[in-house]
Amino acid sequence: IAEEANINLALLNYYFRSKEKLFTIIMHETLSGFVQKVTAILNDEKTSLQSKVELMSSTYIDLLLVEPEVPFFILTEIRNNPTILIEKLPVKQILHHTAFFKQHQQAVTEGKIKEPNPLHFLMNLVGLIVFPFVAGPMMKKIGNLKEAEFNQLMQERKKLVPVWIKAI
Repeated sequence: IAEEANINLALLNYYFRSKEKLFTIIMHETLSGFVQKVTAILNDEKTSLQSKVELMSSTYIDLLLVEPEVPFFILTEIRNNPTILIEKLPVKQILHHTAFFKQHQQAVTEGKIKEPNPLHFLMNLVGLIVFPFVAGPMMKKIGNLKEAEFNQLMQERKKLVPVWIKAI
């Protein structure tokens, strides 16, 4: 790492103490950037709920194609330090005050969505996006897929997830 960054190893160790701590910092920065993008999508009052689903699907899959370790990092953090992750990434506060939640409630009121709890809606969306990446190694074996074929499958999924969410 020090060699690639063209810095002294002692300096790297002084500032980060270990590869794990450096990894954690990088992942938190990556997640923070992603949370900002998602917040912008969820808060955009000009886009419909369906458009938000399409943008979330596309944005999240693009991130995971570039950063496939993010789901494992999140799962590890949720398991080991759920409070710390929530404090560093205030997802709860962000989500509950978004146009997304308001639009979901409006769709429920209008009878367009039957499930009144927006968390079910969100869990279904995130699950459809994240699970293939978490189970990627197994899916590649089952489907006898090379990395490029798996990536193509995920590109197709960007269009399919919104269709499935709408059907749910």
